[in-house]
Amino acid sequence: MSNQTVVVVGSSVGGVRTAQALRREGFTGRIVVVGEEAAAPYDKPPLSKQYLAGEWELDRLALLPPGAAEAAELELRLGVAAVRLDVAARQVLLADGTALDFDHVVVATGATARPSPWPAASGVHVIRTLADVEGLRADLAAGGPVVVVGGGVIGAEAAATIATLGHAVTVVDPLATPLARLVGPEVGTPLEELHRRHGVDTRFGVGVEGIDGTAGDLTVRLTDGSELRAATVLVGIGAVPNDGWLADSGLLVDNGVVCDRYCRAVDSDVVWAVGDVARWQDPRYPAEVRVEHWTNAVEQGAAVAHNIVHGDDLQPYSPLEYVWSDQYDWKLQIVGHATRGARHEVVGDLSVDPAKGAVLYSDDDGVLIGAVTVNWPKALVTSRRALTAGGTDFAEFVASLRELLAKQQAAAPAR
Repeated sequence: MSNQTVVVVGSSVGGVRTAQALRREGFTGRIVVVGEEAAAPYDKPPLSKQYLAGEWELDRLALLPPGAAEAAELELRLGVAAVRLDVAARQVLLADGTALDFDHVVVATGATARPSPWPAASGVHVIRTLADVEGLRADLAAGGPVVVVGGGVIGAEAAATIATLGHAVTVVDPLATPLARLVGPEVGTPLEELHRRHGVDTRFGVGVEGIDGTAGDLTVRLTDGSELRAATVLVGIGAVPNDGWLADSGLLVDNGVVCDRYCRAVDSDVVWAVGDVARWQDPRYPAEVRVEHWTNAVEQGAAVAHNIVHGDDLQPYSPLEYVWSDQYDWKLQIVGHATRGARHEVVGDLSVDPAKGAVLYSDDDGVLIGAVTVNWPKALVTSRRALTAGGTDFAEFVASLRELLAKQQAAAPAR
């Protein structure tokens, strides 16, 4: 494949890791990574945590250490967006008027933060890029109360960070508990209590009707008729895939690029997709799935790289879902399906400080299908191993984890 070219459109984690995986798989041809942002490729999970808090400098976010791109012979085309994909001509057209020929193209354009539906002159922010965080930090520096709209991963993490910086914070979400789409109330309720213990005012089960004013003097109107004063508002209400540039490509695009089980576009043998912009077929689900998690982007990039290089040995992509979140002293890790279980069991105690425990989930047949762990690395490793093997008896696994916890507690030094 030394005479072939792969163009990777997207310079975030999915695109960069795909390019690196191509080299690991033995691809010796040309690899071009296209990125809309002028900044060198950087990691995004720390944006709502360490970078927002000012604990990390930009260099700690780098996805490619100095010299790594050159060593791997990766051509970086940064600061220029891809505006069109011509599948028939096998070209990616860029905003500066140039065209890149390809033998294979990987769409890794990720997702964009869903914009605030409540217009305000200033002071309302989202978090997705470096520029987003810089703007938010500038407004936070002026002081004043902060309202975070959305209690998902981004909203909850940012609320924890901003509260730790000394701001008065209120979180608003129409759902009943934080991270409600990822975990059930058995985790969400103690997580909400954790935020309250750190001084965060929580307004779950109520929505936002409007935001008025300007930075430093904003009013957030809620659906229960109450109002919140804010100097700054952060809106974290999800993301939408960056697939608009493919509108006239002829590809099937529906909330992302629709792919087969190999992460290859269903209507082209040379177009692939990874990360937040990919929707692929998985026999475990009734329809194509799209996953907005860092681990998925990395693992999917590796799968696509294998399938490009080894076209005679295509491997279906069927990952074990994994996502984590850091909030205050909680290291919360989710593996498998934590909200689709027929029943659950709690091992340990998530209401104490510091918390340590796990919530385990089973299907209708009594098989382990998911786990959420808090500050318990051994439980995560054990759960992940069992879920990877599949068919683990739920009751037996719960008993084994309780035994593990008892042994660890007995071995722990007295305080």
